[in-house]
Amino acid sequence: MSTQQPAVAETAAVPQAESDRRRWIALAIVMTAAFMDLVDVTIVNIAIPSIQRDLGASFGAIQWITAGYALAFAAGLITGGRLGDIYGRKRLFLIGITGFTLASALCGFAAGDEMLVASRLLQGATAAMMVPQVLAIVHVTFPAHERGKVFGLFGAVVGLGAVSGPLLGALLTQWNLFGLEWRPIFLINLPVGVAGLVLGRKFIIESRAPKALRLDLVGVAMVTVALLMLIYPLTRGRELDWPLWGHLCMAGSLFVFAAFVAYEKYKTRKDGSPLVELSLFRVKSFAAGIAVQLTFGVVMGIFFLVWTLYMQAGLGWSPLKAGLTGVPFSIAVSAAAGLSVQLLVPRFGRKVLQAGAATMAAGLIVYIWEADRYGTAIHSWQMILPLVVMGVGMGLIVAPLTDAVLSEVPREHAGSASGLINTTGQMGMALGLGLVSLVFFGSIDDSAAGLASRAAMGAAFVEAFEHSLWWVVGVLVAIFAVMFALPARPKQHVEAGAADDEADAGQLEAVPPTKQDAEPEPVLSR
Repeated sequence: MSTQQPAVAETAAVPQAESDRRRWIALAIVMTAAFMDLVDVTIVNIAIPSIQRDLGASFGAIQWITAGYALAFAAGLITGGRLGDIYGRKRLFLIGITGFTLASALCGFAAGDEMLVASRLLQGATAAMMVPQVLAIVHVTFPAHERGKVFGLFGAVVGLGAVSGPLLGALLTQWNLFGLEWRPIFLINLPVGVAGLVLGRKFIIESRAPKALRLDLVGVAMVTVALLMLIYPLTRGRELDWPLWGHLCMAGSLFVFAAFVAYEKYKTRKDGSPLVELSLFRVKSFAAGIAVQLTFGVVMGIFFLVWTLYMQAGLGWSPLKAGLTGVPFSIAVSAAAGLSVQLLVPRFGRKVLQAGAATMAAGLIVYIWEADRYGTAIHSWQMILPLVVMGVGMGLIVAPLTDAVLSEVPREHAGSASGLINTTGQMGMALGLGLVSLVFFGSIDDSAAGLASRAAMGAAFVEAFEHSLWWVVGVLVAIFAVMFALPARPKQHVEAGAADDEADAGQLEAVPPTKQDAEPEPVLSR
């Protein structure tokens, strides 16, 4: 069977019901992988105090356990997306989930903070191969008129994964299974990863870009260097007393990014195989959505880390109490994410996303007021109102945003676009985690000399938490303004699904099953 034969010609022998069943199973598999990645980002936060005590890790090492993952993830996502376009999205997904599972085992058995940081970097790098394929597989598997529903589900998974991690981490840490303390937060990935690998081989359908592409190694090196020059000094700056070389690196990263863009234009003219399809940025919905994704990542990076430190280090709560406190947030995010794409966005368009930013900012302001009023005597039940309001706001953003960014992206660039979406989100998160040095730890350092008692320490953490949340409110105001550049309504809600399907039919290349596949795989039914 020729690999160049279009998918539409392969569908006759495959019953429609069977093809439909398999693609929904494939969707469940890739969404589980995305959920595992998102949980792994947030699950670590709740276990930070336990890790710090067990390994004797410094604040700098703790930042690297969280920011190192985000940095490796951000640096590799664009490359991972492009590799999926070239070598097959199913193949890269399976390689990524295998590496992620092995890296999780290394994290779980880390003997010291250096090994844990290195394992987290490896975990982020392998996740960068796995995660871009998730949106790309969804994009090429489902027709435009169904993608709104699918992205609604994806948004709910994103919200649930981002905020259920702390609860799961709290339970695993509190239970101290087999005396392993915090280690099960990583080891839990092993059975999930093995199941995803086995089921993914059977049910995910292979796809790649319809024209031959080559990996842009120069582009890979340039974008990786630019990201490291920007994020590394930001993360280590406070610990090293903000050396001159750090400022020079951050300023120099802008020139490397500019050189990267110039090279990508040259690469496009030369052989049509750039790492980043710059033509995507001529799509207004994509360019605006990328900007929103970046700034929203900063919000996520700052909030989740300082929230955990505030509750455990500042208020002295146990991991379980801190995790349970986040349950209303988790429920609100998932409910709002599900409703936003299905009911609200088709009627109100981008106003839903702007309402989400405004609602989330309002919840933060209420949280700041409560933290200031009650200090270290605040109770979990008093946090329910601001957390629910914030959760609703977040849910109104996460699901429609993915839908809006990918709505007008050509399918042959699905992997590259997906990598860019995830890269900008993770880059924003890494920037946010780096900014924690300034907005949270910096505030505590300024008052460290007066922390003679536990009460004084708690008061300092409360003050630092309030200071950090004002920064998050400011970023959300910026997000609200940038959202005016999004299309008033996502394109797929007004286009005819059948016409889109016909136009898309020739854009997807089907790949025949490999020798290790036990049974023939159906190709996409278009």
